[in-house]
Amino acid sequence: MNTPTTPTTPTAPRSASPRPITGRPTVRGVATMVGYLLSVVAANVASVHYPPLALAGLLVPAGTLFAGASLTARDLLHDALGPRGVAAGIAAGAALSAALATPRIAIASVVAFTVSELLDALVYARLRRRSQLGAVAASNAVGLVVDSILFVPLAFGSAAAIPGQIVGKAAATMLTLPFVHAGAESRRTRR
Repeated sequence: MNTPTTPTTPTAPRSASPRPITGRPTVRGVATMVGYLLSVVAANVASVHYPPLALAGLLVPAGTLFAGASLTARDLLHDALGPRGVAAGIAAGAALSAALATPRIAIASVVAFTVSELLDALVYARLRRRSQLGAVAASNAVGLVVDSILFVPLAFGSAAAIPGQIVGKAAATMLTLPFVHAGAESRRTRR
């Protein structure tokens, strides 16, 4: 006697990309938003209160590493709260930048921050399904170059610190990538 069989659909392999975005606030989402906004605050406070560093012939504004870390935090915010959460974070970050800095740095920060974060968000959104780590690296590269090219001349009246700012932000991105990778591995093993 033959029993009818139900055709099976092959299941797609699980990818390393993040889970679908729900947009609902979670503990992880709130913590990510707080971390993101703290990195924005730290970048502004350091830029206002500490002089640039001279490292290996490069002039590196004091808030550079925090600003670079905020790019990765923004990508993680995208995964935690979705596009609306990112928009809220960018708006809050721009408001904090305007409130915490001197008028010249505030204007430079709001302009550079808003443009670079929006571009970073667009690049990350396009690439995140392929590879979260690759999306973070690519979006941060775009964001840090645009932010540096806009912020440095507006804030300091000179382009002299652009190379140092780019190198510093790239270093911050490189320091954050192992944490992104570890988080992706942790989520993958829990599935």
